[in-house]
Amino acid sequence: MKDQERARLKAAAIDAGYVAAGVLLSGFALKGFILANGFLDGGTTGLSLIIHAFVPVDVGWLVAPLNLPFILLGRRLIGNAFAWRTLAGIVALSVCLFVVPYPVMTSDRVLVAIFGGLFMGGGVGLAMRGGAALDGLDILVLYSGRRLPFTTSEIILAINAAIFLAAAARLGVETALYSMMTFYAGSRASNYVVDGIEQYTGITIVSAQSEAIKRAIVTELGRGVTVYHGERGFLPGSFDVSAPVAVLTTIVTRLEVRRLSNLVRAIDPRSFMVTAVVKEAAGGILRRHAAP
Repeated sequence: MKDQERARLKAAAIDAGYVAAGVLLSGFALKGFILANGFLDGGTTGLSLIIHAFVPVDVGWLVAPLNLPFILLGRRLIGNAFAWRTLAGIVALSVCLFVVPYPVMTSDRVLVAIFGGLFMGGGVGLAMRGGAALDGLDILVLYSGRRLPFTTSEIILAINAAIFLAAAARLGVETALYSMMTFYAGSRASNYVVDGIEQYTGITIVSAQSEAIKRAIVTELGRGVTVYHGERGFLPGSFDVSAPVAVLTTIVTRLEVRRLSNLVRAIDPRSFMVTAVVKEAAGGILRRHAAP
């Protein structure tokens, strides 16, 4: 029990470190780039900045109240731990905007759009890795996606389109366009941080030479293989013809996909392969480097 308790405390400390780093980096993006140059971002941060443009209220006072309804929604959808971590992160971000003396880094609009977005996205991604959200609209999208006939991407696009249209009406089209660049850079950076540097790819292989391919993957790539037993055939004009086959599945980094593909094709040029992005993977021998 003591080992389990230590493991839980260690995991909680790591999560808190991720959230704290995310808060500090997001505050740096806001005060060092975005706020100082009158730019916007997407989500509740963008709503806070738009309200700030209409009403002379500091953004630090707006971030927490605007996110509170979404935190309560997150508590219902995801759980208490997520809600408390998110609340702590958002309150800490508000405090950072008041207390931490971030320097203004640049007034060049292109640099602000790119690096403001990158730092903001990096901060949001770090908080997400720590099990919290610094933008309540992510929770709303999760809730809406379960009840509306739209994809998550479509909902995000619609919400942020409304934010940037309001920005164009109030701040001008040029500022809105630069802000869209900021949002895009932020979304890419956030995905990169959440998915990790080594984004994994799952590969499924169907081949009559499955034994030779399995041996090559293990011995030459240093990856593990899972084998499913299935049937192949069932083609147009010969639907009743089939044969047993071993279906191989493995996970590699995106840098190893081409090497694996070449290896499989060299053994069986007629093999069938399917690749898919793996959002998260843990355990096994994923961390073992491929054989040279």
